Amino acid sequence: MRALSRKASGTGIDMMRGTAVIWVLVLIGAALLLAAGGVLLRYVVGVLADRRTLRYQSDLLQKHCEEVQNMYRQTRGWRHDYHNHIQTMKAHLAMGKLEELETYLNELDHDLTTVDTVIKTGNVMVDAILNSKISVAASKGIAVEAKAVVPEKLDTSLSEVDVCLIVGNLMDNAIEACMKMRQEGQRFIRVYIDILKGQLYIYMINAIGENPKKAGGVYLSDKNAGSHGFGLMRIDKVVDKYHGYLERQHEEGVFATEIMLPL
Repeated sequence: MRALSRKASGTGIDMMRGTAVIWVLVLIGAALLLAAGGVLLRYVVGVLADRRTLRYQSDLLQKHCEEVQNMYRQTRGWRHDYHNHIQTMKAHLAMGKLEELETYLNELDHDLTTVDTVIKTGNVMVDAILNSKISVAASKGIAVEAKAVVPEKLDTSLSEVDVCLIVGNLMDNAIEACMKMRQEGQRFIRVYIDILKGQLYIYMINAIGENPKKAGGVYLSDKNAGSHGFGLMRIDKVVDKYHGYLERQHEEGVFATEIMLPL
């Protein structure tokens, strides 16, 4: 009887040990599955992020191509006009019509002053991005008023690339919003950039064809009602990077963005 009891006890212990081993194997398997799932999830998220980044870069490339083409058309137009002006002035001079020539020169000087929309902020990189976007806006019938002052060098405080990223995305969003206005005469963008209390102050207001969508106090992208928008997120990240201030708001027919970045 004692032998049978010992045998039964040993069998029970062996069963318990077997059960414990099985549970250990199950736990190890579950841990491996979770780890594999985590790796797979990170891979999928990475792929989706890469695709989104590629789409965003593709959109930027398309916009830059449009800007270059528009500036090229403007340059060709200026060259054509310049040639015509020279011919007209030479004709006045050949006929000895000096008074008419003087009048023509005065009118030309006035026209050149009126159409000179080149913005000079003081920073070459910001000048380039701002003027290229203004050129695109003008080609789409959008009236732009801009006043901008930016330090020549930002390397010791803000990255010039980050500032250009903000300005470029703000202008792109404003242009897209304005293009939803049916009447061309109602499209406008106003830009103000300056140094206020040791900070770079950026303010942009533009016309909108319809009120933007919001979720939880956050403005959503027009391209995807369920998304914050890659351009908007890029702006948010830059502002967070420098612990700056960002405020977006809208009223009937207008949208405004206010940003302050410490220098």
